[in-house]
Amino acid sequence: MPYLAEISRSNPTAILFLVDLSGSMQNLVGGQEISRAQFLADALNRVVANLIARSSKAEGIRDYFDVGVISYSGRGVKNPLEGPFASKVFNPISLFESNPIVVEDRVRKIPDGAGGVIDQKIKFPVWFKPDSYGKTPMRKGIVAAAQEVAQWCDAHPNSYPPTVLHVTDGEASDGDPESLAEQLCQLSTNDGQTLLFNLRISNKSQTSLKFPNDEDKVGDKTGMALYRMSSVLPDCVALAAKEKGYAVEPGARGFFYNVEPIEIVDFFEIGTRAFSPSLMLK
Repeated sequence: MPYLAEISRSNPTAILFLVDLSGSMQNLVGGQEISRAQFLADALNRVVANLIARSSKAEGIRDYFDVGVISYSGRGVKNPLEGPFASKVFNPISLFESNPIVVEDRVRKIPDGAGGVIDQKIKFPVWFKPDSYGKTPMRKGIVAAAQEVAQWCDAHPNSYPPTVLHVTDGEASDGDPESLAEQLCQLSTNDGQTLLFNLRISNKSQTSLKFPNDEDKVGDKTGMALYRMSSVLPDCVALAAKEKGYAVEPGARGFFYNVEPIEIVDFFEIGTRAFSPSLMLK
């Protein structure tokens, strides 16, 4: 498969975040006093801000990306975004730039140049808010994602194919999702099939995996299923991962398992750079 299409305003690409907001997402991220749901929300909002920055030109924001979020939980399967994003799942990146739900005042630590750190006040735009409730209807979430992706591919036949970034911390409560994930990945543009990358947040295993190429390295049944559901990395994504310092072997899949918080951020960053490194956005 090529995965070489140039991304432009006339041929944007799509990024869909598929997120598990079940009750277990209220558990704390390993080693930190923050819930999985809050950490996920912060990471997702940071990635959206980075996409805006990558789309910014002197004359304003260029719509290189259509971005959407689908959540699944005991509250059902839905688009969790509010305001101007509520009427449809995929929206152009320029709409995000002009419509954060709120801009929070936060503090981050930065090096002081003398071996220590200092606090820096920053503005943090928020589009996606944390939530956690009930069961894990993953199958229904994947079906909803496939419906949106199919419509997008039909409308953008010559674009770089959609990338679906799926984050979960549990086992599906509504049955085996593998066959549905396979159907999702068969949706395509002329440039290739939809890419599905999976991240499993888990504290049950000491095993940590990033871009594995062997199912036997995964320690549990749910993790093995998510591995099989994950797309093999195209060359352009493998290069992005290597540039982040990850070892990527032939046949590596877009799957993270039981990783550190900073690696959750990397999962989003690499996944949203899933296009040709020679690409010049126009």
